[in-house]
Amino acid sequence: MRIVLVGPPGAGKGTQAAFLAKNLSIPHISTGDLFRANISQGTDLGKQAKAFMDAGNLVPDEVTIGMAKDRMAQPDAVNGFLLDGFPRNVSQAQALDEALKADDVKLDAVLDLEVPEDEVVKRIAGRRVCRNESAHVFHVTYSPPKQEGVCDVCGGELYQRGDDSEDTVRKRLEVYHTQTEPIIDYYRAQGLVVTISALGKVDEVTERAMDALKGDK
Repeated sequence: MRIVLVGPPGAGKGTQAAFLAKNLSIPHISTGDLFRANISQGTDLGKQAKAFMDAGNLVPDEVTIGMAKDRMAQPDAVNGFLLDGFPRNVSQAQALDEALKADDVKLDAVLDLEVPEDEVVKRIAGRRVCRNESAHVFHVTYSPPKQEGVCDVCGGELYQRGDDSEDTVRKRLEVYHTQTEPIIDYYRAQGLVVTISALGKVDEVTERAMDALKGDK
């Protein structure tokens, strides 16, 4: 299957992508992994991306699209893939359609993980990370430490990262609604969108997603 995974920050896309890719025996392709791999390998696209990132600028769509095309052309992706974090906007979605059409293949589904905005804020703003190298993660509601502010594992101080603050989370949600959410309507017009609730335990969401994808087929 060829799947695009979408959803707001805090929806659990990375976690679900890993489980779904394993269950479906297809590679999990994330934007972050694409950037890291290309930069570490010193590819032309990696050098271009690094130059933009070092200058504090966003990596242009054409660079991201180029990386995605190269990755989807690898042998392990011949029978399918799960894209996580790409496409991020309608222009990227259109470029993906063109790339797949050139190879005479198409997407099977766009899995939309639906989470209420207040829950997203609660999930992200409640995270606390250990300052020590272990960087163990806790949550004030879902997985609180035995002692407030202290890591259960190493006794280090727990803190809230700057990008996990409520104000920052809400700004990230605004970006998602403006830039990424429109791709859902774009793909819905093609009859590809499968929406599921991302509330509940991880395994429950995975099972829900697998059932929805099978139903889609």
